[in-house]
Amino acid sequence: MHTHTHSQTLTVFIIYCFSPQLHKFAVPVIHGFIVMKPCRINGKIFEWILISRRSCFRAGVRYYVRGIDSEGHAANFVETEQIVLYEGAKASFVQTRGSMPFYWSQRPNLKYKPKPIISKHTNHMDGFQRHFDSQLLIYGKQTILNLVNQKGSEKPLEEAFAKMVSGMNNGMLGYIAFDFHKECSKMRWDRLQLLVDSVSETQDEYSYFMLSSEGKTVAQQKGVFRSNCMDCLDRTNVIQSLLARRSLQSQLQRIGVLNVGQRIEEQAEFEKIYKNAWADNANACAVQYAGTGALKTDFTRTGKRTRLGLLMDGWNSMIRYYKNNFSDGFRQDSIDLFLGNFAVDETDGPTPLRVQKDWKFLTLPIIMLVAFSMCIVCLLMAGDTWTEALAYVMFWGAASAITGTIILFNGQDFVDAPKLVHKEKMD
Repeated sequence: MHTHTHSQTLTVFIIYCFSPQLHKFAVPVIHGFIVMKPCRINGKIFEWILISRRSCFRAGVRYYVRGIDSEGHAANFVETEQIVLYEGAKASFVQTRGSMPFYWSQRPNLKYKPKPIISKHTNHMDGFQRHFDSQLLIYGKQTILNLVNQKGSEKPLEEAFAKMVSGMNNGMLGYIAFDFHKECSKMRWDRLQLLVDSVSETQDEYSYFMLSSEGKTVAQQKGVFRSNCMDCLDRTNVIQSLLARRSLQSQLQRIGVLNVGQRIEEQAEFEKIYKNAWADNANACAVQYAGTGALKTDFTRTGKRTRLGLLMDGWNSMIRYYKNNFSDGFRQDSIDLFLGNFAVDETDGPTPLRVQKDWKFLTLPIIMLVAFSMCIVCLLMAGDTWTEALAYVMFWGAASAITGTIILFNGQDFVDAPKLVHKEKMD
């Protein structure tokens, strides 16, 4: 077995250099999301496009691919571009998202929210520097919007990120920590405007790209906002949609679609298209990384948080829990095979995808199921005396609880872990 990291690059090089006609048959594809909508405001028809392009580097699923690799590639890195086309004029606004760019992991272990672990044995600044050297070269200035909780298990990650940005000491790199859940607790989602207002001057400085109808460049985007939460999905998408709307407001006024004083929010037909497209973008990115649609899309679609949205978030969270623990290992192996990160070698013998399970894998769940079933039976079928019934219930209940505790303690033995590239406990 051996990893293979440059197969895609080599293939493209051969196609374009040695067989120039073959490129006609090599169709460029993206993994991500795209929507193209003809829209009308004030009787003026324009094309509105939203594209999210997922990086093929450090690709994978939610809990098995976090942080960065040795080359500085961040997990779940997505470039999102919003484009407007109107009578020959073109405008574009780019944002990025990606996992916090240092070495950390969060392997599933049957707990609802596994504790993230920051590696103690690697040089974080080396990978961190590689990541942002590349980002600054491609996009120019960067403002990091870190949306993770500033308490609990997420706090050390936020502190580590802030410390590394400070240690890098680069004037082109800004950092803003915004505790999304704290600020928006008790359904106070209007407080997101605090973050948008705080970065408004920076957004004006970064600007956006624009071509006039004559083909002249009238504006250049000089920097990007790099947003992240833990998964770079739900919270991140909400913030990106708000920043994109602010940019779009300026673009539409500048190309003459919006009149002076008009707001996008007042254009009911377009606002519906806009919100639904960003919610669909959130769902597409979330399915690719976490296995379900995004959370908090009710806010993206309607502009407010609803109780039905909370129920849907609960349902999606349960589906995520199951997939992350019991099916994501296979999905990760599939991605690694597809991208060429793992090359099959016929001399390696038996397939690494077949792993003999430990005796605990079947024995303990069966014992817990039997004990729990007996506990229910004893509750439903009263004994000769209530003390006898209570004794049976307590015995089988204790057996069920003890077995469950043992299973949780050995949680990583019960999850569906990758068997190829990402099989190590720490990436």
